[in-house]
Amino acid sequence: MNLLLFAAHERNAEGLVRIEDGRLVHLREIIGKGQGDSLRVGEIGGDMGEAEIVSMDEGHALLRPHLHTPPPVKLPLTLVLALPRPKMLRRILRTVAELGAAELHLINSYRVEKSYWQSPALQEDVIREYLLQGLAQSRDTRLPAVRCQRRFKPFVEDDLPLLAEGKQALLAHPGQYPPCPRGAQGATLLVIGPEGGFIPYEVEKLQTAGCEAVSLGPRILRVENAVSSLIGRLF
Repeated sequence: MNLLLFAAHERNAEGLVRIEDGRLVHLREIIGKGQGDSLRVGEIGGDMGEAEIVSMDEGHALLRPHLHTPPPVKLPLTLVLALPRPKMLRRILRTVAELGAAELHLINSYRVEKSYWQSPALQEDVIREYLLQGLAQSRDTRLPAVRCQRRFKPFVEDDLPLLAEGKQALLAHPGQYPPCPRGAQGATLLVIGPEGGFIPYEVEKLQTAGCEAVSLGPRILRVENAVSSLIGRLF
């Protein structure tokens, strides 16, 4: 944890922040902080800075924050991702937050198992927790927007063209396609498929919606590795 995050509602009337959960354990046992020490903090959705530990016991800590620095600028990236298996999704959520993507759309695909959509990993509080872990790692406070799109065809026909408007729209897909460009030219929409890629029908629909198919080369990467590699290449 490189930044302790807190929500605005955790401040008391005196402006002190009360910490009682796993963050307290991290303060006391992982980084060895105690009363009178200071640490980096950030208010979720707000600024970052430092906080003094006013008091600490086995049950809670009180912090006095002084916020003065805005969070880093988000990447001008809208990521569209075929829903991966739950364990991988958790890692990808952290990665998306760490790398600073502004928006994530999780979509359906022929190769997405139906059971994935029933996973507890898609519960709002679970998604938020993994995003916050990514923000704490990278010292950011602003959560990316995450939306679930359970129907492929309506999303691609109705929503995707609007999302792609004014952006460089790329479809990363295995095959004989031009290499993914190095360095994004402004706002970018990036579509990444499931393990094994989209089926031909889906590729055609995505291209019709305005996406240019590109490749990372002959190797087939795991989705989580493709996400990191493509974002790193573009930004």
